Amino acid sequence: MDAVSSVLTTQTLVAFGAGACLAGLAALLAVVIRRRNPGGAVEDAVLRAVVLLSGSPMELEHGLKQNAADKITSRMLALLRCVAVGLTDREGTLLSWDGEANDHYVDLVDPVGAAIRKKRHEVVSHNKVPCNHRGTCRMRTAVIVPLLIEDEPEAVLIVVGRSRGRRIVKMSEAVATFIRTQLEAARLQDARQDLHQAEIKALRAQISPHFVYNALNTISALIRTDPEEARELLQDFADFTRYCFRAEGTYTTLSEELRNIDRYLTIEGARYGNRLNVRLKIAPEVQSVVVPFLLIQPLVENAVKHGIANKPGGGTVTVVAQDIGNEAEISIEDDGVGMDPALLEGMRNSHGSAHIGLAGINRRMFQVYRDRYSLMVETALGAGMKVTMRVPKFVRAVRPDMPGYVDEVVPQRRGPSQPRAGAALGS
Repeated sequence: MDAVSSVLTTQTLVAFGAGACLAGLAALLAVVIRRRNPGGAVEDAVLRAVVLLSGSPMELEHGLKQNAADKITSRMLALLRCVAVGLTDREGTLLSWDGEANDHYVDLVDPVGAAIRKKRHEVVSHNKVPCNHRGTCRMRTAVIVPLLIEDEPEAVLIVVGRSRGRRIVKMSEAVATFIRTQLEAARLQDARQDLHQAEIKALRAQISPHFVYNALNTISALIRTDPEEARELLQDFADFTRYCFRAEGTYTTLSEELRNIDRYLTIEGARYGNRLNVRLKIAPEVQSVVVPFLLIQPLVENAVKHGIANKPGGGTVTVVAQDIGNEAEISIEDDGVGMDPALLEGMRNSHGSAHIGLAGINRRMFQVYRDRYSLMVETALGAGMKVTMRVPKFVRAVRPDMPGYVDEVVPQRRGPSQPRAGAALGS
């Protein structure tokens, strides 16, 4: 399955999970209301059920861990007002038990194993288990429901009730549907993170070996003629590779991304000399904006490799980041050879190293910002190329992964290509 199909599959699963969650919640509310309020007070029951369930998705955000299991069993016990609620892991090991009749859990171990093997619910009557408190034991029925994800047990729900009959079974299945949907959502979130990391690994793999070879050759040539320049370039090269291959790798700040772009352009500037001119215009207001890691650097690399390097006499790469209200606008422009707009679609869908595909960058933007933001590309043969993106200044739950070597400000570039402060930028 290619990356685009993976995204489509993820979107489909998210939509399915949301629908299943609503259906499970509706079924659970209906069962609880019918059970407690056959003649009235429906509004109070609905309000109480919604309040109790509202925290459950966040509790399962990182999967069914011990702490989350304790919170879920506590909420479900309060909601259902049954004797006890228990949760086990996929192997049948008890994670949490809230309520009474905990001495009967040992009698439910075999039925739990059977539910896991058969992948269907099991109903255990109190009459079928040994009990030293026949007259006072509150357990009448235990319903054991495996929580299946992709047809494999992920956990097991145990509901111990005071009554017999189909109602306790329906109630247990409704609760199981709700919890299972939250576990699916947690798994999808993990899949999203894995996809982010896979995209980043692919980008790291696409860092051109020719760039590494040429950078080291340039540094080697300068060792005798300009040792100080060689030392500075070697430090830039070390910082560049350390940033690209750092352990942290989901989000970064715009200032960090632009700082690494500055390193890249410094190294390429030493190689191309006067054939590569660089202009940077960065608004201070946007430097703290959080963006996906390695989102912009591939666009700058494309501008150098496919725009300027192929143009006799070279040209200029211009990077602008400006404040647009609640958004930051970043543009990467070159006055190189450009390309036929009719070929742009093929470049958008490219996954090879010849062009670091725009589709991959668009896909990563969609994963973070959904369909509100995407790339805008302007190009023509002989007229260079301009790629523009807008990103929001603030995105909920998006935080930068800050490494330990962060500097305070974007450094000024060396050499004659540095524009004067306030100088107008050319096209």
